[in-house]
Amino acid sequence: MTVLSFDEQGVDVAYEGTEFRLEKELLEDAIGKSYPEVTDHEVLQIIEEDPPLSGEPQRINDLLS
Repeated sequence: MTVLSFDEQGVDVAYEGTEFRLEKELLEDAIGKSYPEVTDHEVLQIIEEDPPLSGEPQRINDLLS
């Protein structure tokens, strides 16, 4: 299971026992959108090859509000 924790500067990730940080600039470059417009599903798809996506994708901007 992957755990994501969003803040204004990036995402803290816990994936298969490893914790790391994805900075907002890295996510913007990888996804091609401004950080607030990136969704949680898009972040999961960067981390996992075939993530179990459930529910509606949520924009980071909405998660931080």
